[in-house]
Amino acid sequence: TASSFDNSVISGHTALAAIPATTDELLISDAGTVKRIDAQFFQNTPAFMAKMSADQDFTTSTLTKVQFDTEIFDTHSAYDHSTNYRFTPGVAGTYFLFAQVHGKSNGNQQLEDFRIDMVKNGTQIFSTRHNPATYDANQIALNMQVLDLADADDYYEVKTFLDDASGNPTIESDDGAGATSYFGAYKLIGI
Repeated sequence: TASSFDNSVISGHTALAAIPATTDELLISDAGTVKRIDAQFFQNTPAFMAKMSADQDFTTSTLTKVQFDTEIFDTHSAYDHSTNYRFTPGVAGTYFLFAQVHGKSNGNQQLEDFRIDMVKNGTQIFSTRHNPATYDANQIALNMQVLDLADADDYYEVKTFLDDASGNPTIESDDGAGATSYFGAYKLIGI
């Protein structure tokens, strides 16, 4: 009841001037019993977004891990941007994962097959593909958005398969107007 609160401790007179830290606590009523809960349960974290610092060359028709080596943000240091280029949430939950890869053929050749995969613990779980039946453009961006249930120690990577007649395709990092290849994720609340 209201009479059990100490007004010098819980008053509601002081406004929170910043985003709550994950360890900040809120009071809620659980079927009439007041309980405290950490703010982390109401935040879409862990979260990260990374892009590429330079174009990445690779051999045609070879499934290759995309090296997103520049973090835009990483709330829990859960993305490895220097060695494995993977996201390991560290917190179990349902995650919204997204990626875009801009593939291009060098020498003005036509793209013959282009695929990006969301890979979990080394196994492809989702894929999007562009496989034209006839001649096609020499560059295209593919993107994907997926939901997946993760344990704390699961990890996610993005791999791509690109086939062109030149034998020397590239993943483009930036077209001069902004990043064209990127990878990110965040934890959903309440799932």
